[in-house]
Amino acid sequence: MGRTRLALGLTAVLLAALPARAADDDDKSKKKPEHKVTQSESYLEVDPIYTTIVSNNRAGGMLMVGMGLDVPDPALRDEVTRSLPVLRDAYVRNLMAFTSSSVRTDAQPDVGMIADRLQDVTDRALKKKGVKVLLAQVALRVTN
Repeated sequence: MGRTRLALGLTAVLLAALPARAADDDDKSKKKPEHKVTQSESYLEVDPIYTTIVSNNRAGGMLMVGMGLDVPDPALRDEVTRSLPVLRDAYVRNLMAFTSSSVRTDAQPDVGMIADRLQDVTDRALKKKGVKVLLAQVALRVTN
């Protein structure tokens, strides 16, 4: 008789939980809101790029560049979206060369020069103009 009561009690608890479970499933089927940096349709975000600053033959810090691309033309935006891995590789290679030759741990890097270099890389990689590089952040982290 004790087991029957336990089984009935357990069944009642499970049945009570079913409507709540169904509500959870309905909530999960709804699309979660997408995080957007801007409302602009023409903006494409590029993941931050990190390069090592070498000082005295050892890693002296890191340069971080956060950026995005403004692509007003929808057809070109599709092409740029498909080309983002190639563009990102070109950005990383160019910033590595720039960091090794021009960035020091005791001075801020020339942000205008970085923007110009990234714009040149973009125009060369796409073999056309029409995409504008937008710098969001340039930061140094110096290690001791």
